Amino acid sequence: MRRAVLAVVLLLAVAGCGGGSGGDSAATSKEPASGPPLRIGTKNFPEEFLLGELYSQALRAKGFQVTLKRDVGSTEIIHEALTGGALDMYPEYVGVLLSEVANQRSRPASQHAAYASAKAFEERRGFTLLAMTPFSDSNALAVTPRFAREHGVRSIADLRDVAGRVRIGAPPEFATRFEGLVGLDQVYGLRNLRATPMAIGAQYKALDGGRVDAAAVFTTDGQLAEARYVLLADPRRVFGTQHVAPVISRKALRSHGPRLRAVIDMVSRRLTRKAMRQMNAQVQLRGRDPRDVAAAFLKAARLT
Repeated sequence: MRRAVLAVVLLLAVAGCGGGSGGDSAATSKEPASGPPLRIGTKNFPEEFLLGELYSQALRAKGFQVTLKRDVGSTEIIHEALTGGALDMYPEYVGVLLSEVANQRSRPASQHAAYASAKAFEERRGFTLLAMTPFSDSNALAVTPRFAREHGVRSIADLRDVAGRVRIGAPPEFATRFEGLVGLDQVYGLRNLRATPMAIGAQYKALDGGRVDAAAVFTTDGQLAEARYVLLADPRRVFGTQHVAPVISRKALRSHGPRLRAVIDMVSRRLTRKAMRQMNAQVQLRGRDPRDVAAAFLKAARLT
């Protein structure tokens, strides 16, 4: 993992986080704001691609120069890219930041306490958090209704009584995260789980086909809008509150002035759970480009 992180940071630094093919995009309005281009990165799944486009397109519409680098990697990788100076900002989930970067295992009493703790952590390192979104995209475990009926499973704790191994379709980092097998073992005492690594998004097809018994999902996934799956309750809160808050360099904030924060916060305030599920469904289920989905949302919300 350490070698992978260093490789990504070096690649982004050499590439300047811009140009190229794939997920890169950059544009400048006719009346650019002062300061160098703001380098925004995203993690490696569709909702993050949407968030990157939402923030970058709104900023460009207000005259900011922005360079967007999609698909940088997981939290562990993209946060290193930020602290290593290859990025200025990326959208982060507060609970994941606390558990996987700050190594905080106890859960704050509220979403506001979690935000305050995450912000204080980043500010000790030269960064800060901007306003968090109304929506929370928490990690969760999902099963099919049939599996839930046959095994009497409604809560994560119920997996303890399932005979044999419980196969969980999840991204590779799930095996080593507290919000993954580590926490499920420590908090629930679940030692009968086995993670089956797969790309984010592939877990639903694996679940439907019976190749796994459960899937690690995000609660704003478009696939969950149709009530085809059962989300297992998490009474002991292994999976923390996951409101999004952009993590940004304080140097970048000073360089671009207070209008930068105002534009980003304006976008974040519009991102409700309903809005994100609808946008995610268009990308994940209908195959639309995140650029187009984000552009349509921003136009309808009069943010561009």
